[in-house]
Amino acid sequence: MLAVLKVILVAALLLGLGLLGMAIKVWSKKNGEFSGTCASNSPFLNPEGESCALCGAEPNEQCQNASTADS
Repeated sequence: MLAVLKVILVAALLLGLGLLGMAIKVWSKKNGEFSGTCASNSPFLNPEGESCALCGAEPNEQCQNASTADS
């Protein structure tokens, strides 16, 4: 029973560290936004090849929204 408790505690600690890391990244970014391209441009997430719902970029184009294209 004690071993299971230790595993749960370690898992919770690692999850907490991951969330803390993401929070620090958002806090340190301008306007608190994640950087990168439109997720809908991924062929895995958009097999139909539709344009981005956020900025209208086609699957073969970079995100046209300047606030999400920061690096």
